[in-house]
Amino acid sequence: MKSYDLTSEEYNTILAFKRDLHQHPELSRNEVCTTQKIKEFLANIPSVEVLPLPLKTGVLARMKGTGDGPEIMLRADIDALPQTEEYESPWKSVNPGVMHACGHDFHTASLLGGILLLEKARMDSQLCGTVDFVFQPAEEGTTGARMLIDAGLFDMIHPDFCFGIHNWPSVKTGDVVCHEGALMSGKRNFEILIYGAGGHGSMPHLNVDPIVCTGAVIQSLQTVVSRNMNPLDSVVLSINMIEGGSPANMVADHVMMKGTIRSLSDSALDRAISRIETIVCKAAEAYECKSEIIWQERIPAVWNSPEMTALAKKCASVTGCRLTEAPPSLASEDFALYRAYVTSFFYWLGSTAEGDVPEELHKPRFHTDDTALRYGARLYAASVLN
Repeated sequence: MKSYDLTSEEYNTILAFKRDLHQHPELSRNEVCTTQKIKEFLANIPSVEVLPLPLKTGVLARMKGTGDGPEIMLRADIDALPQTEEYESPWKSVNPGVMHACGHDFHTASLLGGILLLEKARMDSQLCGTVDFVFQPAEEGTTGARMLIDAGLFDMIHPDFCFGIHNWPSVKTGDVVCHEGALMSGKRNFEILIYGAGGHGSMPHLNVDPIVCTGAVIQSLQTVVSRNMNPLDSVVLSINMIEGGSPANMVADHVMMKGTIRSLSDSALDRAISRIETIVCKAAEAYECKSEIIWQERIPAVWNSPEMTALAKKCASVTGCRLTEAPPSLASEDFALYRAYVTSFFYWLGSTAEGDVPEELHKPRFHTDDTALRYGARLYAASVLN
């Protein structure tokens, strides 16, 4: 199969697009201008059809090849994070408290570059089958994939395979990770409510204090990982928010906590969820409180099959990327939800220049080496053409 690359003009076009998105980031479910810019870019590619999507944000588009072949879905995410950018550049975010701290602008521009390459292949009669392009909103809260699925994504398209890419700062530009098995963790976020009976702080015997109970719950939950999990399983349980309290002389009526539980193992995650439910219920009873747990949707682990890993390595081999390895991450990705509908593979693409210090995802000084856009574009295109 003939390989394709971006011209200098094409590279500069997607680079300018990426930097414009970076300068004007938008939060999950509010990527209105980002959505419009993507549609305007695609309108200049004759073979691309933008399909109607019954959502406020996000883009679904299609390119048909000149011959018979599989239907392949390529996915990029488009949303930013509620963070203040500290990395200085001419395209630093101008939206206060919002930045592309995870590189979704990089993913979007890479996919647009991949579409330019696929258009060249189609004109050479080298593109067979159909390619579906999914620019997904709201990945940061791991709700965007579910939004698209519930909106009928897989009624509108019927892909045989699906590929996604995430930049990975600990991997150098020019390297790509094609990892077999669990790559990113499954997770379940939760909210815990502890109900007491407030009153004057001078009369504790007449009250039921939910703050004391909350302290016991948090301490007890730490034993889930340390005493209930196989030490060889990777599990993280974090309480990341506590809200509750009254004036200094009053006992509160209730306390709310938010947290997350993550693991690369489905069975370990099952066990952890069960222990959380038991500990919260019994601790609340011990302190004469009532409790409630509100669970968010469970996001499965990103998992690459042996067959898809072999295919991905073949695709990556024609891009000029070097195959490398990296340990799995307990970060999560709602790309994993697509696996219930279509055979999928998820790449990690190096995004840190040689000699640069990696700034990890979700950090205020995060940035990508934008020369890696060429590799991203090639990788998306090669996943269709090989």
